[in-house]
Amino acid sequence: MPQFEYQVRTSAGKQLKGKLTASDKGSAMEELRKRGLTVFSLAEQKSSILSMEIYIGNPVKTIDFIIYCRQFATLMRAGVSIVGATRILAEQTESKALSKALNDVNSSLLRGIALSQAIQDHKKIFPPLFISMIRAGEESGDLEGTLERLAVYFEKRHVTSEKIKSALTYPVTVGIMALAAVVYLLWAIVPQFVTMFESMDAELPAITRLVLALSKSIQGQWYFWLIAIILIVVGFQVAKRTEQGAYALDYAKLKIPVFGKLNQKGSIAQFTRTFASLYASSVPILQALSILEEVAGNKVIGGYIRSSADSLRQGKPLSEPLKKAWVFPPLVTQMIAIGEETGALDEMLSKVADFYEMDVENTVDRLKSLLEPLLIAFLAGVVGVIVAAIMLPMFSLYSNM
Repeated sequence: MPQFEYQVRTSAGKQLKGKLTASDKGSAMEELRKRGLTVFSLAEQKSSILSMEIYIGNPVKTIDFIIYCRQFATLMRAGVSIVGATRILAEQTESKALSKALNDVNSSLLRGIALSQAIQDHKKIFPPLFISMIRAGEESGDLEGTLERLAVYFEKRHVTSEKIKSALTYPVTVGIMALAAVVYLLWAIVPQFVTMFESMDAELPAITRLVLALSKSIQGQWYFWLIAIILIVVGFQVAKRTEQGAYALDYAKLKIPVFGKLNQKGSIAQFTRTFASLYASSVPILQALSILEEVAGNKVIGGYIRSSADSLRQGKPLSEPLKKAWVFPPLVTQMIAIGEETGALDEMLSKVADFYEMDVENTVDRLKSLLEPLLIAFLAGVVGVIVAAIMLPMFSLYSNM
């Protein structure tokens, strides 16, 4: 949609400038007048390469979207209309991408288009889960309750995700520091002892010969190491774009020692929380499973969700394929089975999500307390090996003097 630049005056006499998205100039003029503004000038903004907004990755930060959901729910609960709430949120959000999308949505709402249809045109901003739940909320007449559930869902999902990231950040940081220290020692320190070692009329220890060979390789053939690192990074990126490669990487994430269990618990928490939110919002279960497969974030779990959908189409219980899936512990499948039998599936799923979200939090706290001394010892050990490789021949030289 085109964007229009305007100059207006409010009822209080304050002059304002801004931008507005609308289908045409007449619609833009009508919307400004509905806001009680006196229009001085209104002109369509000419598009150019410089004015184009190019988004890489997710254009809206998770925290900005959480604030939007929470404020939208609050405004609806306070009796503000959907049009009014959308206009207010478009003006006060700090995300430019979200603001632009909400202005477009507001223009669509003023033309009588439903909210679910209006946000459908902005799939890069509004995730499939959000769109489906809004549509279900409109059909059930409980849009306010749906927005509350969405706000809670995105908040809990964000907290769990940040917990897992915090657990992974520390070992990655220490690993990078260890690698940097090793490269510096091999590049700058070890070569200073090469001449002395060559003048020694004695056989060097195996560890010293290994360190000297690595130092020589890094100094003389550094471009091979750089190319190897680039190839590894590119290889991972290419693998992620293929079906088999993405599946293998996601499988490895669930099986990697220590952190595999943490990733598994986080995925289960996300799966059950999302499923509970969709089911509570009256989204048809097959449609909910289709959304879950898309937002699962793991190809392994997505495959089992697809199997569950196939089982439902054949008239079998949802929990049956999940019981055969190693990624879902008995607690999850038993609670889902109970929910199916009692008709309280959303309640059972919420309980499972609460349990695993708490479990992730406790696991992260334990990992932090355990990993810190271990990683410091690892860093000290790596540097110590190089130092020992340098010092051992020197001790041998001094003992023979």
